[in-house]
Amino acid sequence: MRAIWKGAVSFGLVSIGVRLYSATEEKDIRFHQVHREDGGRIRYKRTCSVCGEEVTYDDIAKGYDIGGGEMVILTDEDFADLPLTSSRAIDVLEFVPAEQVDPILYNKAYFLEPEGAATKPYVLLRDALIDSERVAIVKVALRQREQLATLRVREGVLLLNTMLWPDEIRTPDFGFLDEDLKVRPPELAMASSLIDSMTGEFEPDVFTDDYRAALQEVIDAKVEGREVVQPEEVEEAPAAAVDLMAALKASVERAKAARGEQPARGGGGGEPTPISSARSAQKAAEKKAAKAPAKKTTAKKTAAKKAAEPAKKTAAKKTAAKKAEPAKKTAAKKAAPRKSA
Repeated sequence: MRAIWKGAVSFGLVSIGVRLYSATEEKDIRFHQVHREDGGRIRYKRTCSVCGEEVTYDDIAKGYDIGGGEMVILTDEDFADLPLTSSRAIDVLEFVPAEQVDPILYNKAYFLEPEGAATKPYVLLRDALIDSERVAIVKVALRQREQLATLRVREGVLLLNTMLWPDEIRTPDFGFLDEDLKVRPPELAMASSLIDSMTGEFEPDVFTDDYRAALQEVIDAKVEGREVVQPEEVEEAPAAAVDLMAALKASVERAKAARGEQPARGGGGGEPTPISSARSAQKAAEKKAAKAPAKKTTAKKTAAKKAAEPAKKTAAKKTAAKKAEPAKKTAAKKAAPRKSA
């Protein structure tokens, strides 16, 4: 990894020299825009909308639109006088319990590595954070912008998480929040049962980016010149269920089946719960539906058997009569008088 920033963590009167590294990287597959006919890269020129001339980076400044077609132009000198006192320092402001920091505030993550002789105070701060079970709230200036951040420990390394400012979080404004919607206790009980049946330990390594893998397969196939194999179709999501209880129950059973668990069997006394009542009603309906076709099938078999018996007897008589004909002819021949010589 390559360090993208150097500075110091200011911890009271202790200064810890550190180097900053990006802790994450996106694995998305990137494409270039090209000409379809010859594959040539598409280039864009930086041109001025007023004079139409191409502009170099040295001639580009920042402009703030104040409306009405008017623009305020800011130069590098204007930014140089801004109060970024923590330009090369990570100032620890306070220590707070980690659960008090709303995860929506987190933005990007960076690893901190001790520089030079700063290893011992670095380890001291790391171990103190672990023992106190707290995170440090800090301020840091990155890319000409002051940011709020946290310092915490991950796998023995100090991790800097930059955060959004509170006024950068939008307030949700949706119509359903003003509606008086009531959830029935049986529905809530079934939903809780579904959560229990799907509860497990979070292991991020078991989840994969199937789309990226399939896209990489298509790209590899193009490179090798072989036939592109279509990826397996993803099972379509079920349509919205009208009966919420039935959908919740089916989800619970499917989750248990996926875990290899047997569905719970009723046994023992006690009053039936909403979940057990729903299950019993469904089982009774299934048994009734299964018995009705069975009775019809049995009746059909009996009728067919009765209809087949006369036909069998008639066929047997015909066969016996056929077999008797040769015997009759032989007897007649023997009974006839012989002609004299």
